[in-house]
Amino acid sequence: MPRAIQFDHYGDVDVLHVAEVPEPIPGGGEVAVRVVVAGTNPGEIAIRTGAMDAIYPTTFPCGEGTDFAGVVTGVGPDVTGVLLGDDVIGWSDERSAQADYVVVPEDHLVVKRPELPWEVAGGLFVVAVTATAAVRAVAPKPGETVVVAGAAGGVGGLAAQLSKRAGASVIGIASDSHADWLASIGVIPVAYGDGMVDRIRRAAPRGVDALIDTHGSGYVDAAIDLGVAPDRINTTVDVAAAEKHHVHADGMSTASTADVLAAVADLIADGTLTLPIDATFPLDEVRDAYTELAKRHTRGKIVLTVSPT
Repeated sequence: MPRAIQFDHYGDVDVLHVAEVPEPIPGGGEVAVRVVVAGTNPGEIAIRTGAMDAIYPTTFPCGEGTDFAGVVTGVGPDVTGVLLGDDVIGWSDERSAQADYVVVPEDHLVVKRPELPWEVAGGLFVVAVTATAAVRAVAPKPGETVVVAGAAGGVGGLAAQLSKRAGASVIGIASDSHADWLASIGVIPVAYGDGMVDRIRRAAPRGVDALIDTHGSGYVDAAIDLGVAPDRINTTVDVAAAEKHHVHADGMSTASTADVLAAVADLIADGTLTLPIDATFPLDEVRDAYTELAKRHTRGKIVLTVSPT
């Protein structure tokens, strides 16, 4: 029988297991996809532990995963945009992407270009739409300086590159181990930790115009210390800081459309943007994948390989 990652109660990574499930059948306007690669995301850890129960209540058993890429195996009535055998990129609102098969509405899919690697396609949706929302919120302009916290992560790396495409100079906050990679994409690396604000001031002698926080832990406060106007600050993670300082908190839900996914996918396929894949794990090693993700030192994405292409 087909496999799916599930958990039956809130808890640490050991609650995740591989379950045998019926193959899903698409209904009206829906498409069935054999998953080739599925992504992992930090928010899924918070959902699994129950930390976000007030926002995303869970009915058990619960599936896992939002991002995926795969091959169309079935189409329901009224589907006109994809065909059997199409390679597609998509997302599941039902947390069911980490499985052999997934069924989603047709408007949750875009056709995957051959130039886009499967591993990148399978981990793309959440970071693509979240980064797009964050950059739109702070609206970088040519000649401005934008700081991105967590700049080596999946969201942060794309947000930094999209800000550069808007004409801004970008300072990326990350660990020293990511400095060379940030420099390779035209981002000025600054290490986090003690003295970080002073290091940013030295890197931006004319001041900082906007800040995108993808990590939390005081970066909104740092933006205020740097003199950034609240309406030019966006955090994708620190809700308390957003409420305290009245800054933007635009994230995945703000830009979750197929058009945004397709636009970012095209930029990566064209070689304009890059999304590194830090590690790949087979589906049945999902616990190891989330253990690595929880360390919060990922460059780009960690993905699960589910089936052959």
